[in-house]
Amino acid sequence: MRQFPVLRAGKPYQSVDRVPVQHFLTGEVMGELSMANSGMIPWDIRHKREWSQRLSSIGIAQWESIFTRAANAFECDVLGAFDQSFEDYLDQLSATTGMPLTLCRKNAAKISAALREIRPTLQGLMRGMDPSQLEDSRGGVMFRREAACMGAVLPSNSPGVHSLWLPAIALKVPVVLKPGRQEPWSPYRIAAALIESGCPPEAVSIYPTDHAGAREILMNTDRSMLFGDERTVSPWRGDARVQIHGPGWSKVLVGEDMGEEVLAFVDLIERSVCENSGRSCLNTSSVWTATHGYELADGLAKRLGAINALPLNHPQATLSAFAQPEVAKLFSKMVDELLQTPGAEDMTAKYREGGRVAVVDGAHFLLPTVVWCSDPDHPLMQMEFLFPFVAVTQVPQGDLLNHLQETLVATALTRDEQWINQLKVAHQIDRLNIGPIPTFHIRRDQPHEGNLFEFLYQQRAYQEERQF
Repeated sequence: MRQFPVLRAGKPYQSVDRVPVQHFLTGEVMGELSMANSGMIPWDIRHKREWSQRLSSIGIAQWESIFTRAANAFECDVLGAFDQSFEDYLDQLSATTGMPLTLCRKNAAKISAALREIRPTLQGLMRGMDPSQLEDSRGGVMFRREAACMGAVLPSNSPGVHSLWLPAIALKVPVVLKPGRQEPWSPYRIAAALIESGCPPEAVSIYPTDHAGAREILMNTDRSMLFGDERTVSPWRGDARVQIHGPGWSKVLVGEDMGEEVLAFVDLIERSVCENSGRSCLNTSSVWTATHGYELADGLAKRLGAINALPLNHPQATLSAFAQPEVAKLFSKMVDELLQTPGAEDMTAKYREGGRVAVVDGAHFLLPTVVWCSDPDHPLMQMEFLFPFVAVTQVPQGDLLNHLQETLVATALTRDEQWINQLKVAHQIDRLNIGPIPTFHIRRDQPHEGNLFEFLYQQRAYQEERQF
């Protein structure tokens, strides 16, 4: 059985209070999390400036070397006190989260890429500047670090999110992490890979803890990331110190000029809906089209209705199981209840065998669902779930932006330059893709949900006159 200690500035601490990490299906105890109480966290964070000074003593070039070695160690080495190989890591990750091995491997690749490609990532965050600019004031440009440490309250549903907090360490800001109860495997493996590659232990603290402990992380770190559903993140939306990673409500928008051509983009929309089993804020949850709406919904339903749940070790598996079967049933019930509101139709029902909830080898899955809404104000147009779900509606192009609410990513299929210009200034859209770009596609030089560098640093006025 694996032991997950509290990592206090990289140093392991075994607490008396422990929580089991269980196989989502069998209940087998696969590990134990040492729990940090809410008093330990602010007590330790008092030392954040010492941690920060330790990281500041390392140059950017050395950080790049550390991260490159860590990428290789993460992918290849037997890491940590519990003698874990990379294949062990993937098996354990799948067993506690319900994610198929195919997606575990894909998410792990995102983490190793974030480590290996740290230099282009930093250059993207710094708008093309040389990252070594942090270490001198050439050209009168100087940056002041706003955070002695950064917290992150992490989820269990998608290991790829760990690539988002990693650059903070290379930016010389130590991190304080609360791992997800079902997914401690990734942050501990990342920490082990970094430390074994020469990273100072002070760079990573990991505190398995409860809701009170999570609050202490958010309150006591200078900057933090918070992952969760709307109920979790809503109380923190007004706090400028907290970067919110909640629901994305990402969308595909289709202009009038596309005509029947839009039906050729069913594959693009399908991938945007289904990537990573629909569990990312980048997944498309609604399609707003000015033309051929019902036909597009039907074409999507045929494609998504053909996707079946498969065993988690199947090489073609694309759907994640729900660790808690009652959650799958609750989501399906929510969809069915909202379908009772006039103006909505489950387009996939006629293309799949059986109901939306599927059971394979005892594991519960939700099958992909496409809903047609004749009314753009139907409540299903604003919903997002932890499975491949998309609502489709048709609305005149001139009215479309009036209906659009908060949107993390919008992919616009149009060649209409006037409409493109309107989309560019639409305040409700964060990331904008023009053309057939999947909503989940991100680039290292394009910051995601806020610029981490600008979150942690502020440019300051700087002049000097040495001849006096």
